[in-house]
Amino acid sequence: MLNSDIEKLVEKGLAELDFADTFLIDIKIKSNKIEVFLDSDEAISFHTCKRLSRWMEAVLDENKAFGENYTLEVSSAGVGSPLKLLRQYPKNIGRIIDIRHSDGKNVKGVLKKVEGNLVFVEYEIKVKEGKKNKKVIVTDEIKFEDIIESKIKISFNL
Repeated sequence: MLNSDIEKLVEKGLAELDFADTFLIDIKIKSNKIEVFLDSDEAISFHTCKRLSRWMEAVLDENKAFGENYTLEVSSAGVGSPLKLLRQYPKNIGRIIDIRHSDGKNVKGVLKKVEGNLVFVEYEIKVKEGKKNKKVIVTDEIKFEDIIESKIKISFNL
């Protein structure tokens, strides 16, 4: 079975189980180990991963695509994982994001909003004003297709 076959299976499972707010992020297949990474418009739950895993196991066992000896792991992409789809950005508005841009520029700031295929990030820069540096807040408008990689930075400030 190819990644595209597993992708179709995941999409079918999400539809049949009525998980409309859940979507596929990535699939990794190494010999008889299948890893499926999901995300959600809200928060991905253990319950969702477990139900999809059991549904997929039943289908895979029935068609014997991987034989009887395979491992299936269905999980969230994880806290430190890069954002891969534009759909992942809105739920992270207000959080600190680190973006590597296609022009080589790195931007680290607060994800302010998402409009269409544009991501808006606000950050502070220092501007020389006379002999002193003044802090100025700027907002970058970044096209999603210009993002090489982006990660949400976890803050433990209380």
